[in-house]
Formats: sequence, C-alpha cells, structure tokens
Amino acid sequence: MVRIITLLTLFSICISSCTTNHITEIALHKNAIIVLGTAQDAGSPHMNCRKDCCISLWDDANKKTNVVSLAIYDHELNQNWLFEATPDIAIQLNELKELTNDDSHLPSGVFLTHAHIGHYTGLQFFGKEAMGANEMPVYAMPNMKSYLESNGPWSQLVTQKNIQLNALQEDSVHSISKNLKVKPVLVPHRDEYSETVGYYIFFKKKTILFIPDIDKWQKWNKNISDEIKQVDYAFVDATFYNTNELPNRDMSEIPHPFVVESMELFDELPIEEKKKVYFIHLNHSNPLLKNNSQEQTVVS
Repeated sequence: MVRIITLLTLFSICISSCTTNHITEIALHKNAIIVLGTAQDAGSPHMNCRKDCCISLWDDANKKTNVVSLAIYDHELNQNWLFEATPDIAIQLNELKELTNDDSHLPSGVFLTHAHIGHYTGLQFFGKEAMGANEMPVYAMPNMKSYLESNGPWSQLVTQKNIQLNALQEDSVHSISKNLKVKPVLVPHRDEYSETVGYYIFFKKKTILFIPDIDKWQKWNKNISDEIKQVDYAFVDATFYNTNELPNRDMSEIPHPFVVESMELFDELPIEEKKKVYFIHLNHSNPLLKNNSQEQTVVS
C-alpha cells in the first residue's frame, strides 16, 4: 500500500499500512509525504527466490512490494520531489501522477542516497531508450555525482542532458524551493562506489528523517534516539528482522540494524516519540512483509 501522510495542521495519517503497494483512488489536495515503496533494493518477490516468503507472490502483481522511495508533494507549488530512483520508478511515478493529478509524469527533482542498485538505477529510465527526459534535476553527494559523470551508462544521461546533476554537501542545508530544504548527513555503509547519506527533509513546518541504509546505529556519529526526538517523522532502515533471517549468509558481511535491535534501542523513548518511527527498506525475507505475521503484531 502506498502510505500517505498529509501535512495538515495536525499532520493526520491517512493510511495505516506501509508494507504493500495499493494506490489510493483519492487525489491529494494538500501537502503530503508519500511512501512509494518499502522493500530492499531487489524488491519483493525477490529474483530467484522460491521460498515461502516469495513463492505465493509471483502470481499476484498486487502483492508486489516496490523498492524503498519517498516522495514529497507540494500542493501549493504543484511540485513532487522524489527521494531515490529505484528500479520500480516507472510504477512509482505513475502512482504519484494518479495521486497528485500531475500531468507532467515527472518529479521536480530526484535526491539520491548512494550507489546501490535499489537507490539510483531508476535513473536509466530518464535516458533516450526510455523517457528521454530533459535536464531532470538530480541531487547527489560529491562521490555519487562523480560516479555518475564517469561511468556509463549514467554518464550518457549527463552528456545527453537527460539529467542535470546538482552537488550536495554534508551537513549543509540546501534550499530547493521556498517550501523545501534538505540536509544530507553521512552514515556508515558499504561505500564501494559512493558515499552514503540519509536526509533531513524540512518541508513547510515539519522535519522528516530518511535513512533507508545504514550499517549499525552504534557506528553512526549521532545518537538515533536523540535524532528521532528532533524530527516529526523518521523513516529508518529495517532490512532484516533478526540475525536468524538468512541462515546461509554471514550477516556480518551485510550489516544493518536488525528490527529487534532498533526496537530495543527505541524502547527508552516515550510512546509519542516511538510513533514517529516507520520501518522501511525491508528485505524480501523480512517477516514484517507478511500480513498478520507475529512479527507485524509485535512491531505495531
């Protein structure tokens, strides 16, 4: 289900689930945060997965969970801002179009966190083989920007002017429009091709924290519990539920905050602070993706 959080005075929540993709049929007439996907890079069902977590999903497209992406909809300026360019970007932009009645079918800009496949490869669809976009604004950190400029096929998007790269700086607040500001913050992660950032998003009078990927909270130079207290919404990495999820893998090679670890860490927070937290970036094996699972009950 596409999750919509509308920015009214009381910031009311319209839809309660964040783990599947079902487009609401009611167009938005207000500012909103829209969660367009919650799955880890390869989505759910996962390629070549014939386990119980995926086997029943292949025959029902409605059960697919799109890769993690966040949109900011500015009703006043009729602008959509996309965080992450995922492999599901065509579906996600169509959902965004249906929600906002925006005939352009294009976001006003795209913000990237890092160079792992679920977070930037959707850029390819702005190229000449697909949409053939004209100077789509793409915001990226220095290493990410350099990677796109220096490696094909991404460099072709730059030379053909399908995208226009805009450099961001760590811990600097960038004014994107009169209603939107962003501040990228470095987080520890596997940085084979680029640095990895999360974003503080300042939209109207609300602040959103978006960290879809991080190794472990303890490795970060900030205290996540303190950061949650400073924002209105926190969308955070929940790739794996616990250490037993992938018995044939060395989990130390793919570190993420286990959901059970995050819940223990956040347990010290008052209930009003806990309500700000939304788990995203769920691996296909994560039992939180299974409706009515015991784990869903525990987390909710």
